[in-house]
Formats: sequence, C-alpha cells, structure tokens
Amino acid sequence: MSEKELGQKWDRCLADCAVKFGTGLGLGIVFSVVFFKRRTWPIVFGTGLGLGMAYSNCQNDLRSHYVLQSKVAKEQ
Repeated sequence: MSEKELGQKWDRCLADCAVKFGTGLGLGIVFSVVFFKRRTWPIVFGTGLGLGMAYSNCQNDLRSHYVLQSKVAKEQ
C-alpha cells in the first residue's frame, strides 16, 4: 500500500467519523428533547453508536489490501 493510498483511506475515515459522530449527536439530542425529558443518556448513546460504526468502517477500510474500483461501461 502506497503512502498516497494510506492517506486517502485516513481521509475517508476521518470524514466518515465526523459525519457519523454528528449524526449520532444530532439524533441523540432530538430523542433526548422529544422523548426522554432532556436526559443525557440518549445523547451519549447516539454519539457512541456513531463513533462505533465509524471505527468499524475504518478498521475494515484500513485492513483491506486493495481498493475496489468499478468502471461502468457505457453502451451507445
């Protein structure tokens, strides 16, 4: 694996982590306010789920030895 590929994988991991962290945090806040009378556990739970999914995706991405790229053939 070249340094460029490793850098791309880390960039994808960090972007995925930010998206999943933000989504889990946002959903946790919404559920906390709407359903659970402003308790903190839904926020922590949602954030933990987001970070856990991002960690799992990064682990799988960094362990793969090759990048699958699909090329779509255009019919004319």
